[in-house]
Amino acid sequence: MAAETEVNAAPLEELEITDPYVNWQRDEGAPVITGFYLQDLSTVELGPWERKGGRGAFVNLEGCGGVNDTHVVEIKPGGHSEPERHLYEEFVYIVSGRGSTSVWYDEKQKQTFEWGRGSLFAIPLNAHYQHFNGSGLDPARYMAVTTAPSMLRILRNRDFIFNNPYQFPERFTGEAGYFNGEGKIHKSKRTQTLVTNFVADVHSLGLHSWKERGGGGDHIGLELAENSTGAHISEFQVGTYKKGHRHGPGAHVIILDGDGFSTLWRDGDAEMMKCDWRPGAVIVPPENWFHQHFNTGNHPARYLALRYQGRKYVATTSVNRGDGDISVKLGGNQIEYEDEDRKIHELYESELAAHGATCRMKGYIPTCTGEVGPSIGQGAD
Repeated sequence: MAAETEVNAAPLEELEITDPYVNWQRDEGAPVITGFYLQDLSTVELGPWERKGGRGAFVNLEGCGGVNDTHVVEIKPGGHSEPERHLYEEFVYIVSGRGSTSVWYDEKQKQTFEWGRGSLFAIPLNAHYQHFNGSGLDPARYMAVTTAPSMLRILRNRDFIFNNPYQFPERFTGEAGYFNGEGKIHKSKRTQTLVTNFVADVHSLGLHSWKERGGGGDHIGLELAENSTGAHISEFQVGTYKKGHRHGPGAHVIILDGDGFSTLWRDGDAEMMKCDWRPGAVIVPPENWFHQHFNTGNHPARYLALRYQGRKYVATTSVNRGDGDISVKLGGNQIEYEDEDRKIHELYESELAAHGATCRMKGYIPTCTGEVGPSIGQGAD
């Protein structure tokens, strides 16, 4: 007992707390942007980023929860990025410009494909890649959502992550046509998922009805490059809004078309955060925060969500995979229209009035002072 007392009486050395991702980010030297949402990807301020061979910035929005991040990078006219590879997954969404990308494990089997504004693709894990700006006059800008935070914090060895020769043949073998844009539709819960490696234009990709989320909405899931991460595109109609719901961290919601706003709140909070948006905005709802999307414009609103978890591969069982459109009353994570706070619809009608628009939610909300939209009747539960 005396010996134990003597040990406990000795002064303790302070435990050093280290964040390998933050340390790497600092050493990269690019600016870091934080907050709850971005107003416009096209106006994000960038700085020199040697690894990327151009100008860029890290974006660590609150809702990432430390599991993933965003890079915004610009390639100068006629320029190209530096070749690189890494042991983290990466989605690439083209914000503006046109160009091409080469991807390879073997220099003799490079796959090169062209892209333009609205293109979406994923880099196969640990494959080399390089981006080229196809215009000699205008810069090209892209947004990448990556799992770099998770991998750097787990492995803690940059050389292993960025200079590892290991190849993943179950994901990519350099086969011809890998990025030709062909794909296959699969049934996925109550909606559909497109398995592909390249989407030429997310603005015009055909969608399928997803009545469970409301708003007369359409939707399609996306699985690319055999990644564990996933994506989806949703669209909802003029004068409507989607049901409130919640999910895990890291879902980057990129507004593609339309004008409106989103609300974010924790269960039990009296106040909501309101984020106004237009094309180019990015919202990342924090883990298990309820959120809701509202269309105040004069044409359908469409968004692309790049998520930490896909539908095909289980990354974590703590992130809901199949109960996102099931009522909270039944153990799910969605608030049905009849259960939402009446203040939500009142806010929406006041916003529509300010925009000179008509609410078309009467098919869902009996107290609505507007009208029943034809697409709402088709999408009603």
